[in-house]
Amino acid sequence: MPDGARAPREKRSRVTRSGDFDAVYRRGRSASGRHLVVYAFDRGEGDSARLGLSVGKRVGNAVERNRVKRVLREEFSRIAGDLPPGVDFVVIARPGAHEYIEERGSRALGERLHELTERVSQATA
Repeated sequence: MPDGARAPREKRSRVTRSGDFDAVYRRGRSASGRHLVVYAFDRGEGDSARLGLSVGKRVGNAVERNRVKRVLREEFSRIAGDLPPGVDFVVIARPGAHEYIEERGSRALGERLHELTERVSQATA
């Protein structure tokens, strides 16, 4: 590969299109906790679970929101092997999520994410 050239990106397992978010919200199941709401919708196709994130301004400033998103992506990739294939998950961070990470650490938020994805996956099946 020539200097300065980038390696081709892998297709990311993310929900990014507005229509996909709408489908998850309208036809999916949800589970909620104090700091997160998780929606799941079985799209019936695909080889891996996909993640969509919604972290609003009420969660914090841009730095705090980006940290919450980064932690959620990392923790989702850690548990993705346990999740059913072909399911779209949308995670909504509630106010206080950043403070929860500061107090308890990213693994604690990951555990909450894992609990909610398991609960909503069972309801979807």
